[in-house]
This record gives sequence, structure tokens and C-alpha cells, in this order.
Amino acid sequence: MDPVLLGEILSLLMFATACVVLLLGFPVAFSLAGVALFFFAIGYGLDIVRLSDLGALPNRYFGTMTNYILVAVPLFVFMGVMLERSRIAESLLETMGQLFGSLRGGLGVAVVLVGMLLAASTGIVGATVITMGLLSLPVMINNGYDKRLATGVICASGTLGQIIPPSIVLVLLGDILQGAASQARNTLMAEGQWDVVVRPVNVLDLFAGALMPGLMLVGMYMAYVMLVATFRPAACPPIPVNINKRELRKKVLRVLVPPSVLILAVLGSILVGAAPPTEAAAVGAVGAVLLAGLAIANEESPPWPIYAAGLAVAFIVFSRLFFNLSFQRSVVEFTTWLAIAAVTVAVAILVYGIVVAFWRTFRAGILTEVMRSSMQITVMVFVILLGASVFALVFRSLGGEEIVTDVLNNLPGGAFGAVMAVMALMFFLGFFLDYIEIIFVVVPIVAPILLMMGVDPVWLGVMMSINLQMSFLTPPFGFALFYLRGVAPASVTTMDIYKGIIPFVLIQLLALALIWYFPQIALWLPDLVG
Repeated sequence: MDPVLLGEILSLLMFATACVVLLLGFPVAFSLAGVALFFFAIGYGLDIVRLSDLGALPNRYFGTMTNYILVAVPLFVFMGVMLERSRIAESLLETMGQLFGSLRGGLGVAVVLVGMLLAASTGIVGATVITMGLLSLPVMINNGYDKRLATGVICASGTLGQIIPPSIVLVLLGDILQGAASQARNTLMAEGQWDVVVRPVNVLDLFAGALMPGLMLVGMYMAYVMLVATFRPAACPPIPVNINKRELRKKVLRVLVPPSVLILAVLGSILVGAAPPTEAAAVGAVGAVLLAGLAIANEESPPWPIYAAGLAVAFIVFSRLFFNLSFQRSVVEFTTWLAIAAVTVAVAILVYGIVVAFWRTFRAGILTEVMRSSMQITVMVFVILLGASVFALVFRSLGGEEIVTDVLNNLPGGAFGAVMAVMALMFFLGFFLDYIEIIFVVVPIVAPILLMMGVDPVWLGVMMSINLQMSFLTPPFGFALFYLRGVAPASVTTMDIYKGIIPFVLIQLLALALIWYFPQIALWLPDLVG
């Protein structure tokens, strides 16, 4: 048999075997690397590949280790875990429930809004779904909410962290698409195709591109809840709220303002160019520590050091917008010296506030848990990334990339048909695989091919992120469904949860269709900030 054809067959068998092994529950990183090395050994025995083909692996690993963009991953993870452990989510749910609960469907709307706020501040789906399931689901059911509506809105709102920035999914996708765009440009130049322009892309572009679609999804979720409240009022009755308006206003300000300021600081510093995503992630991590310290404040631990530190962070961020604080120039203006002196004082106040917040979280037993969980999640992501590097390298060495290129280029409809096929494949794999597995296995293979066909990388990244969001909602292995099943009351059946998410999956498919036909939904803000 022709060695090229045999290699392509082996690459397809390797992909299928990896999917089967992952379905059997073996560790992802070791499954990807192990399956790849097994098929590489077969290819080596059949004289299809050479040992030198693995020579690129050390450079890939070193590139991952020195990738500045990926530093944002542990920082965003730390930010999310810290906010979740400090029970800020519980306060948000209680307050928003009191604010909207007296309206028909109001508690469902409150859950969506809290999901949006937690998405923009924590981004951890499991923690969000579990928290809202523990706190909101019993209240909703006890007050007569339809079980399917209640479970559906909690699961869907809990997955908003996958699309609303800052999101780990967008960081990983942005890094992969940046490399794919570079690879596509080099390939096109080598082939002499100068007429095809590949748009540069980075994590900032994806953050900006995903913001409007994420808010659109929030609006669509709330619109669905209000439609149910209008046409099926018995499914989401109002809930009595025993708190006077003055106390409620004070509580809303106290609970909503700090996380809202954190969200604005992180996203605002990215979008206005005050800080790249990695530095903004550091701002988010510091802000999360300060919010945790504020949540623990009491008579013995007053809140003023945290408020002072928060104001110092805001001052430092805005100072970078209006002043060039660098010393690497020949002339430094007097006003700049004053700004540098003021920022120095602000840094000292910030350091004091951070030390106070760290001490409070350590004394409360939160800091140790957060550090341990952040390390576990970060290690999981990067070990999977390293395993996926082996898989992608062997797949290409066996000739898998060529067969994927041929298939996508020969599909009817050109780029439209190719993107449709990739979206369908990712949607299907989302029934069985985790989003990280899909990102690291599928995207590096198909993205360069699609970009060479003229597909906009920012639009493609946003479409992929919404598609990956659905992997949390689609049975049989939708993780959001499992998270909620683990904390739901016995009166809520698994079938209630499965049926409850169907309308929200359809809403997400509708959102994909809207972004497909109106790509400016995803491209307007990147073009504006670019």
C-alpha cells in the first residue's frame, strides 16, 4: 500500500482511538500523548515516519513554557477560585433574588444576571452552576417554578463564563488562533497566494469580539424567561420579598458595586489598551484578593484598607492611560514626575491593602484552599496542552493534516461548507468530550486550513467559543448537567435537567445563526478598539 495513504489511514485511526480512550475515562493528557506515541511507533515500524519528526517537540514545549499570553491562565483561575471561595457569589444571588423576585419570572432573570456577573468575574462553570444550584434551585422549586425552567436557566447561565470575557476558553483559543494565523500566512506566501489576506489575531481581539455575543446571549436568556412568564405564568410565579426598599438599595450597592468595579477594571484595562490580557489578569487576581478581604471585614478587621487599595488600583490604571510612566527616554516632563510620585504612593497603599487581604484570607482558611485549587486546575490545563502538542505533531507527521485539508477544500460551498462542517464536528464532539480536549485536539488541525480559505479568525474564534459553550449543556456528558445533578434535590430528576436545557441549546444555536449572518456582531468591537 502507498505509504502516504497508509499514513493518512493511521492518522484517522489515531483520532478515532483517542476519542474512544477519552470516552472510557482515561486521563486526558496521558491519553492524547500515549495514543499519539503508540501510532507513531506503528508508523515508524511501517517506515512512514522518522524519529527526527519528533525533533520539533522540545521547541513546542519550550514555546509553551515561555508563552507570555498563557500566564493569564493561572491568574484568571486564581481570580475565579478566590471569588468563589469567598462566597461573593452567594451574596450576589441573594441580593439579585430580592431585587427581582417580586416580579413574575424575576428570580429566573436574577439567575441570568448573576450568571453574567460571575462569568465576567470568575469564569469557572462548575463553581457557578453548583453555587446557583445550591442556593437558587430549592427556592425556585419551593415557590412553584417549573423544574425544567429552573434547571435550564441555572445550567445555561452557569456556562456564560465560557463566552463572556475574561474567559480561559478565549485565552486558549486566542493563543491557538494566533499561531494558526501565522502558519496560514506562511503557507500562503510559500504557495504564492498573495491575494488571500489573513487577519492578525490575539487574545484581546477575541475578548472584544466575544463581549457583544455574550451580552446578546444574556438578553436572549432573559427574553425567554419573560416569554415563559407571559404565556405560562404558573411556571415562574413571583416570590415574596421581606425587605424594605431602603435596606435593599443599600444592600444592592454594597454587594454589586465591588465585583462590578473589578469587572470594569479587568475588561476596561484590556479594551482601552491600558494593559494587555496578562497584566489585566494580574489586576483581576489582585482585585479578587481585595474583594475576599472585604467580604471578611468586620468590627475587628475594618474595611478601609481594602477600599483604599481599590482606589489605588483604579488610580494606577487611569494613570497609565494619561501618562507615559517609563523612564526609558531622554526627557521626563515635570507633570510626569508628579504622576510617578503619586503612582508610587498608590502602589504603597495597594501593597498594604493586599497584605491585609492576604492575612485575612489566610486566617479564614480561604487562601490555602484557593492556592491548592488554582494549582490543580492550572496544572490540568497545561498538562493537557503538552499532551495535545504530541498528538498534533504526530497527526501531522502521519499526513492527517493533508487529508483534513483535502476534505475541507473539496466540500460543497467552499469556505461556508468547511466552516459548517467544522462547527457540526465540534457540536457533535461536545456531546462526549470536554471543551479543553476539543480546543487542543480539533482547533490546531482545522484553524489554519479555514484561515487560508479566507475565514476571519476573530469571527471564527467567537463562533467556536459559543459552540464549545454548548458542550457543557449537551447530554450525555454535559458537565453543567452533572454539576447540577449532584446538588439538585431528589424531587428533580435527571430527565428534568435534560429537558430543561433544550430551549437554551436552541437559543445558542440561534445565536450562532445570527452571528453567522451578521458577523459584525462579533467584529464591530474588535474593529473599534483595534
